[in-house]
Amino acid sequence: MTNEDILRIAMAQSAIDSGCSPQDFCASENRIVHSAASKQARAYLSLPFFCDLVSYGTNIVASVDPLCEEAVRDYLSRYPQEHCFETPNLHVLNDALEKQGYRVCFMAEYFLPDVKQIAPCSCGYEMRLMTPDSFASYYLPEWSNALCEKRRHLDRLAIGAFDNGKLVGMAGASEDCSSMWQIGIDVSPAYRRQGIASALTKTLAYEILSRGIVPFYCAAWSNIASVRNAVKSGFLPAWVQLTAKPIAFVQEINSGE
Repeated sequence: MTNEDILRIAMAQSAIDSGCSPQDFCASENRIVHSAASKQARAYLSLPFFCDLVSYGTNIVASVDPLCEEAVRDYLSRYPQEHCFETPNLHVLNDALEKQGYRVCFMAEYFLPDVKQIAPCSCGYEMRLMTPDSFASYYLPEWSNALCEKRRHLDRLAIGAFDNGKLVGMAGASEDCSSMWQIGIDVSPAYRRQGIASALTKTLAYEILSRGIVPFYCAAWSNIASVRNAVKSGFLPAWVQLTAKPIAFVQEINSGE
């Protein structure tokens, strides 16, 4: 699999998620499409979107409910593509969405592997390839990025780092769609800054690629530690995504309940 193959597969999946054509992400102009549910979409997405913006760096594809199409079209026409994902411009979109009961909620950067940099590596601790049976007992808060309790049926593969039999780091892969598995990583606080995260992430990416699947990695823009791990592990920025959610949903998240 080449880097070009990987990007093509990612765009094809984003097209399923957004309800558009893969070529729309390479257009010279922004695209606005109506969102629809799809059984092939990434498992953690709630479709249809009310407002979702995706950019692979050339333009923006907006997948929207018709009710907000006019407001989104006006927003995209007012600002350059790169500024549509940041404040102060983003306040304009948020203000328009609030009138319809929604707010900007999720914003993240997604990374794809550079096949020239992906290879197994060591970290100074025993590393074990783990399957669902062997990581079933690790659905604990300290491993909640590597494993997801709510969607444990999607967790397919993991690599753990062990210090004298004690798990100190884990990278896990979730089958979020048929062609792409998402990598999550956790390292115990006392074992951080030793290269464990990047060794686990890179090795798991290699294992996923060897199965003919594309690994991908997601991080909040402000999570510098996570972004650094992605880059150190051989991943490169690929696309950004912004999703609006109902105001009550945002308030519930902010309440911590």
